[in-house]
Amino acid sequence: MTTERISTLQRKTNETDIELRLQVDGNGEASINSPVPFLNHMLDLFTRHGLFNLSVNATGDTDIDDHHTTEDIAICLGQALQQALGDKKGIRRYGNAFVPMDEALAQVVVDLSNRPHLEYNATLPSQKVGTFDTELVHEFLWKLALEARMNLHVIVHNGVNTHHIIEAIFKALGRALDEATMVDPRVNGVPSTKGML
Repeated sequence: MTTERISTLQRKTNETDIELRLQVDGNGEASINSPVPFLNHMLDLFTRHGLFNLSVNATGDTDIDDHHTTEDIAICLGQALQQALGDKKGIRRYGNAFVPMDEALAQVVVDLSNRPHLEYNATLPSQKVGTFDTELVHEFLWKLALEARMNLHVIVHNGVNTHHIIEAIFKALGRALDEATMVDPRVNGVPSTKGML
């Protein structure tokens, strides 16, 4: 790579204050600090399995609930990914990963198409993992797909333990994005007959 694919951004609202730095071509180093412990754990797994370098420092109105902080971190991560990839020349564009976690099996398929879409085929048995509202997994993934402008499909094939299912999803997300963002020397320009993504 002649150009480092790195993005740094800040988002400050009346609800949250977030600083995020993403290096696409990393080695799995994560420094995640937010008031949502379960999300911190999932982002650490995402980073390590995607071999990105990710730093997040966030505060938010978690005295109300975790929604705003979770949503805004996803917005920042999606924007950072979109910015870091630039014109997307030479990337593979598509990624697909299956990840088992004990009885759970999750599949994530991505297309860095500039056409944001989320298909979420996952049933989470519990409404909470610890203090984390599990409905926020969908919220996180939708805002990530929207801001990264990617087509994101999440399919849970098996699973009865909610923690295992969500962990498998985030690991698979990291691995699918690692594949999709890889530069392939055989790709001339962008991988699209349109000539742009």
